[in-house]
Amino acid sequence: MHDFNEVFIQILILLAIAIAVVGVAKKVGQPDTIALVLVGLFLGVVNLPFPLIDQAEAFITQSEVFQVIIISLFLPILLGDATLKLPFHHLYQQKNTVIGMALGGTFLSFVLIGFAAHYLLGLPIAVAFTFAALMSATDPISVLSIFKSAGVSQKLSTIMEGESLFNDGIAIVLFQISSIYLLTYIEMGWAGVGSGVWMFLRFAVGGVLVGLVLGFLFSQVIRFYDDYPFEIAVSALLFFGSYFIAEHLHVSGVIAVVAGGFVFGDYGGKIGMSKTTERNINSFWDVITLIANSLIFLIVGLEIRNIDFMGQWGIIALAIAIVIVARIIALFISTMPAKSLNRKERILLNWGGLKGSLSIALALSLPSSFEGRETILLLTFSVVLFSLIVQGLTIKPLIGKLGLKEKVSEENTH
Repeated sequence: MHDFNEVFIQILILLAIAIAVVGVAKKVGQPDTIALVLVGLFLGVVNLPFPLIDQAEAFITQSEVFQVIIISLFLPILLGDATLKLPFHHLYQQKNTVIGMALGGTFLSFVLIGFAAHYLLGLPIAVAFTFAALMSATDPISVLSIFKSAGVSQKLSTIMEGESLFNDGIAIVLFQISSIYLLTYIEMGWAGVGSGVWMFLRFAVGGVLVGLVLGFLFSQVIRFYDDYPFEIAVSALLFFGSYFIAEHLHVSGVIAVVAGGFVFGDYGGKIGMSKTTERNINSFWDVITLIANSLIFLIVGLEIRNIDFMGQWGIIALAIAIVIVARIIALFISTMPAKSLNRKERILLNWGGLKGSLSIALALSLPSSFEGRETILLLTFSVVLFSLIVQGLTIKPLIGKLGLKEKVSEENTH
């Protein structure tokens, strides 16, 4: 019991710091996600004479704690919330672009980064492709929070949100294949390619099926009630249930949450949610995602205390360049059929493909026996920091420069 109280107090201290930072960032009109990362970096680098804060940092930056908090606790919440907030008909209008970017774009950048990391950075093939899987996902948590506050058009934010929601699940499957099975598959030759494709399809399609079934069942439950606290509880159960049931069945939990959330928000919203429920369910998840985001980005910054950058600046700069160039090529090719996108919009989608906490959490989930784990952590952390701070801080000015900012009244119509 005593241990639990200590852990709870430590998380509470970090939450207090995080909420304070968010408050200040909102007042000065800067993206709170980036302010949190910077404060986390500061706390991670500077040894403050406050033992409580120091203990809290030490506890929260342990690999297992970071993974559990981000992957098992916050990811289902943030994905579920995003699916409720993104109307399915908006997504359906942009389905070809989103599918092209989330499937084709993710896979293409995975291949490009993998080979470049192997040949240019000299990483062993399994390490190179594990890193590539981590870098081929755009992080929905980072992207959504910055795009929401930047005031871009509904079309662009729908494409960006849609891509980041779907490519997450795909990147996690590629990560599992690369870090666990890749060498075995290479030895098997063409049979290995078949096994890899089969595993990928099983993970993805299985996740979709679990999500669709649970989303449908939970939508039927809320038909019988007009009681928003109960319906909010049902939505929470759906998000966590989809994730953990899918993972238990060895299919993609992330894809299950996204599929389940869309069915619940769209179909369930039509047949079982009053306007009051809809308003309250959105407000509830707004609060929860604010808390989750605040902790996540502070922790990402704090994680610097576990990374040794000394003498690695050359390989870090090259890794960042590889990831950016791969994104440019993958996005250009995967959006070629999308006639509705102009050059300026492509530039923004390119620069807006932020990496974030999910990449770090997955990198930390590699067992300590995994050869090249430290290199992957160093490169992943460096790219994520560059992405959040440099790209994150320049997205708003870029939107203004490209003339893609919408008027506030238009932005709030949906």
